[in-house]
Amino acid sequence: MHPPERLDRFMARANTIYYATHDPFADFTTSPEISQVFGEILGLWAAVVWRMLGSPGPVLLAEAGPGRGTLMADALRAIGRAAPDFAAALRVHLIETSPRLRTAQAARVPEAVWHDSLDTVPEAPLILLANEFLDALPIRQFVRRGDGWTERFVADGAWIEQPADNAQVPPGRGAAEGGIVELNEPARAFVAALAGRLRRHPGVALLVDYGPASSAAGDSLQALARRKPVDPLSPPGSADLTAHVDFADMAETARSAGAAVQGPVTQGAFLSALGVFQRTAALARGRSETQAAALREGTRRLTDAAAMGDLFKVLVVASPGCGTLPGFAADPGR
Repeated sequence: MHPPERLDRFMARANTIYYATHDPFADFTTSPEISQVFGEILGLWAAVVWRMLGSPGPVLLAEAGPGRGTLMADALRAIGRAAPDFAAALRVHLIETSPRLRTAQAARVPEAVWHDSLDTVPEAPLILLANEFLDALPIRQFVRRGDGWTERFVADGAWIEQPADNAQVPPGRGAAEGGIVELNEPARAFVAALAGRLRRHPGVALLVDYGPASSAAGDSLQALARRKPVDPLSPPGSADLTAHVDFADMAETARSAGAAVQGPVTQGAFLSALGVFQRTAALARGRSETQAAALREGTRRLTDAAAMGDLFKVLVVASPGCGTLPGFAADPGR
């Protein structure tokens, strides 16, 4: 028998083992791996934002959770062709803890500087991209029991509940008896730290992930192994554990820390506003029909409401006073 382990500690331990010992892309596919258009669009978006910030130089182009480095490599290629002044001013910084993934990233983005966390990224003007980063950060889960709450722990591969401090449970989620409310403390800390930097230096952070626009009760913890759902309490390190991102909570965290917020908007709406279909058509010209069809299918997966278009959201955390950014036109949430 092992002592009970709080869910967030179990999840952190499991994912540390998993990312150190697995190629995660054997188990799931992210937007940059679906189509080169995704990274190119984000790179061109960053170039426009840089000019809106006054073209500071040098400027850090950072990515949190950069996977294989595909997104950054595609972004830098597009920037080099369309915005050489931005390419000359930027310095690439990647936030990655996995030695295995750092090796893959170095092959694609050899000029990068790596960090274990945001803490060691230099203080400077910043444009940060984070695609499917927050969803892998460990969550706590609270269960409604009568007038109070318990918290979920893991013991020998099974759930147990222990009494919780009611004051730690996020309010306003509307959980009925037995309902679950989730709390992602590392995501809150990351967003608050970003907001602090963006108060001190001009910049923006673009957060792309899956989850609801509004806070609500529900169990969103999931595990993938060999591209199939498995029990989240499988042996630690055998599967990738993730949970939905509460975008309303992230936005409130950023505002409370003094930053401006734009969005969330759906990924489909964001990419459409940035011209993803036109970019896809331009890339498809001169390609074989098989290659052109693959490009069109990739864009469909990224934007279609029945695929990733609605489930995935895009949120910007920005320096106070930042103008309306591309993809967020007439956003009332700023």
